[in-house]
Amino acid sequence: MAEVILMPRLSDTMTEGVIAAWHKKVGDTVKKGDLLAEIETDKATMELESYKDGVLLHTGGDKGTKIQVDELLAIVGKAGEDVSSLLKGGTAAAPKAQEKNAQPAVATDKKQETAPAATTPQPAQKATTTTTLDVSKMDEVVLMPRLSDTMEEGVIASWHKNVGDTVKKGEVLAEIETDKATMELESYKNGTLLHIGAQKGEKIPVNGLLCIIGEKGKVDVDAIVAATKGGVVSPQPTAESSQTATESSKVATESTQTAASTSSSTENGRVKASPLAKKLAAEKGIDIKAVSGSGDGGRIVKADIDNFKQSDTKTATAKPAAATATVPAFTAGEEGFTDIPNNQIRTIIAKRLGESKFSAPHFYLTMEINMDNAMAARTQLNEISPAKISFNDLVVKAAALALRQHPAVNASWMGDKIRRYNHIHIGIAVAIEDGLIVPVIRFADQKTLPQIAAESKELAGKAKNKKLQPNEFSGNTFTISNLGMMDIDEFTAIINPPDSCIMAVGRIKEIVVKKGEGFAVSNVMKITLSCDHRSVDGAVGAAFLQTFKKYLENPITMLL
Repeated sequence: MAEVILMPRLSDTMTEGVIAAWHKKVGDTVKKGDLLAEIETDKATMELESYKDGVLLHTGGDKGTKIQVDELLAIVGKAGEDVSSLLKGGTAAAPKAQEKNAQPAVATDKKQETAPAATTPQPAQKATTTTTLDVSKMDEVVLMPRLSDTMEEGVIASWHKNVGDTVKKGEVLAEIETDKATMELESYKNGTLLHIGAQKGEKIPVNGLLCIIGEKGKVDVDAIVAATKGGVVSPQPTAESSQTATESSKVATESTQTAASTSSSTENGRVKASPLAKKLAAEKGIDIKAVSGSGDGGRIVKADIDNFKQSDTKTATAKPAAATATVPAFTAGEEGFTDIPNNQIRTIIAKRLGESKFSAPHFYLTMEINMDNAMAARTQLNEISPAKISFNDLVVKAAALALRQHPAVNASWMGDKIRRYNHIHIGIAVAIEDGLIVPVIRFADQKTLPQIAAESKELAGKAKNKKLQPNEFSGNTFTISNLGMMDIDEFTAIINPPDSCIMAVGRIKEIVVKKGEGFAVSNVMKITLSCDHRSVDGAVGAAFLQTFKKYLENPITMLL
């Protein structure tokens, strides 16, 4: 039976995905674990693997096509299978049921999205039952969550509860190992653990059945398990196994194909490799760009890392050096340009900041602050602080404390009301390769300078490596953008929605000032506050800056 693959939601803010590349074309044979396509989201470009064997019967668009979340991406089934009913919104399992009532078709679509692991159809006589059971809306069903933007499956590192145990809200159910880290999964409800979807060490795909929690005797466990086909599918090992089976023949020709394989493993500067292969390469200290890919389309898989020899690096790196020498130099006097297609991150930045600039009436307040005392205090603090405190950390702390005294600045324009937040979450703008991202320091007013320093450094590192979790770049109530380290004296920034204000911080520079009867050298810094005039008035913003200035010019007050 043909299976519909919908555009998955690969990040919390994703509304559509762009097909960056198809690795299979209509009519190609597809195996479980094969790479179908690369999907570009507003956060990154991610690989989409097939969860079943079959033939690619239909694609929802060509390269570059935008597809909304939950819309048709592809159909995989048997060669020659009629998919016309699926293209009209139906299912191959129960066409009669759809003719009578369109509701089961909707339920089926949701089920396919929630449990992509299901690959074996129910018998025809049970079609009505399976299509009406929508486990995604069942409070008792716990599915494998997406714990990182690149996560495709999770491994059960350990269970903290056994079947039959009483579970309370907030208790740790299990530890889940992802492609980024091992994380604890807490229960969101009280009840009894009635079923677990996999044992320790087994893999469950994202949205696969993890466990069932409910009241004993009142939950049809068998029906839920049947609806999700057990919920345990491990596509990656199957793909790795088939790739390993053909590895011996590939090794025989490896010496003559090294350069070509390495080239095919890299596309547009991005290495094509499975998450497991990337993880193993990092653990073994192997430069994954030097590894030849034996998988589909030159994709690097686990077997390639296992069979890689460090001596291969010389061969793999020698070829690009020769290629570089043949690149022709740019001829002076020639006009030319390069069109760079916007990725999803750049598109979202343009959309959100464009909306902010043209819908929120900005006004700007600039102030000069004497930083002599702040510089001296920072030197003393760093002699005893466990984490090195930067000038930006001092700015974050001063802003957080000033917001506590001026809650009208810590607000959002909501159309028919102004929302003032009781909590203070400071967003810090960080430049990354693809654009800009704003990690958030939560409850900044309640944290010490060493805590702010350590958290800022950690979040900035995660941002540049694209490893931020959704809760780490959302929820800001005020934003700071600092270009002082790039010798910028002062600038104005565009408000970062949903905030009402953003502070632009310039560099610290020496100036000559009149002091007593003579002159002295002083260190000053200029900051500019961009305000949304719908929610913050000029006097309110100015009063906030006066308080902010007092904290920085008298930094000891931030420690009280």
